[in-house]
Amino acid sequence: MNILVTGAAGYIGSICAEVLLARGMRVIAMDSLVEGHRAAVPPGADFCQVDLADHTSLDRVFSNRKIDAVMHFAAEALVAKSVREPSIFYAVNVAGGVNLLDAVTRHGVKKFIFSSTAATYGEPETVPIPEDHRKAPINPYGKSKLVFEQILADYHAYTGLQYAALRYFNAAGASKERGEAHRVETHLIPRVLDAAAGAIPHVDVFGTDYPTPDGTCVRDYIHVLDIADAHLRALEEIARVTGEAFNVGNSRGFSILEVIDAAERVTGKKIPRKLGPRRPGDPAVLVASKEKLKRTLGWEASHSSLEEIIDSAWAWKQKHPQGYAESAKA
Repeated sequence: MNILVTGAAGYIGSICAEVLLARGMRVIAMDSLVEGHRAAVPPGADFCQVDLADHTSLDRVFSNRKIDAVMHFAAEALVAKSVREPSIFYAVNVAGGVNLLDAVTRHGVKKFIFSSTAATYGEPETVPIPEDHRKAPINPYGKSKLVFEQILADYHAYTGLQYAALRYFNAAGASKERGEAHRVETHLIPRVLDAAAGAIPHVDVFGTDYPTPDGTCVRDYIHVLDIADAHLRALEEIARVTGEAFNVGNSRGFSILEVIDAAERVTGKKIPRKLGPRRPGDPAVLVASKEKLKRTLGWEASHSSLEEIIDSAWAWKQKHPQGYAESAKA
């Protein structure tokens, strides 16, 4: 099968491309490289540097290659940035996505897996959060992803597009070859490991007054290899699950302080932390109900322990202390 992976130079997209290649798929890797790293794209992929706003180049990708399915990861994804600059999130995540869907429609591609998010739920009324929980995102990032899910439903009715949306919770961890190295790093586990490595003086803990056991935010961490596996599973069953959304998580939450403590055990390092005020747009608790994915597709995470997730990220960071920067220099 020939699969177009958008955002293939990003964290999750690059590792998903790696897993697809390892399982015998042909990967067309597309990325604008505004946020992604060219060195993150697996060498076996057919790479196209294209922005979703560029209709002509987008059409050329589809015209010149046989594409059977699309996995759409390309997005603006920083929650705090979305609160400060919402326009770019609607331009990239909504308008850019519509450009992609129009190209998919013009070229007769009928299978589409969408990288969605737990941020579509907003502040949960029940935990773990089921997929039919009311959708009330509290930041433009979550709103932009929810809008695109609704657009996908319209395209399904309009074109017969088969699609599934995977709402994953906190992606973390690394493969042996690829890891998390955002140009602006805001995610907790890589920041914690930066502090463990001495690259930053401390970990900022945003908010200690949440209604949680230790006052810090609680999140459900899911290994990036499990996310890639869930995408492939959904694609395999796309005809049966068209129009469905699935949580990808472990149904187990950890607070920020618990993550830091676990990282100290994994790394053997003391990790300083600096307590500060809340960030705008952060819900107190986000923990997935994993039951629908298990019931419908027979799928569960296989790299589920927090220690395994942190250990894989730490191993990659030790091997690549500058992230992809050293590859770019080379």
